[in-house]
Amino acid sequence: MVLEVTLIDVLPGREGDFVNAYEMARPLVATTPGCRSVRLQRAVESPRRFVLLAEWDSVEAHERNFRRSDRFAQWRALIGGSLAQPPLAEYFTDIQTQRHNPDHDFFAP
Repeated sequence: MVLEVTLIDVLPGREGDFVNAYEMARPLVATTPGCRSVRLQRAVESPRRFVLLAEWDSVEAHERNFRRSDRFAQWRALIGGSLAQPPLAEYFTDIQTQRHNPDHDFFAP
């Protein structure tokens, strides 16, 4: 499983348009074979910035089943008019650790 993290900056004043377009476009991603989940988050300090989090079976599933399909063109047609710049996307995987060591855990109290 991979997590696709996409930073999306929206044009000033187009935040509502973007959210509405996302609601219409979401099924294009969510029903793609290999997509496990998709959700959109909005930044608190920068309300024009959104983060799209999509879990995929693999990078290949995302590329083959979405990016190289008509679904992607439809997605971009719906949300593209609200974008301030091209989104920035990266894939992430979980880190498996042997043991939990609080001395090396950034989030430990």
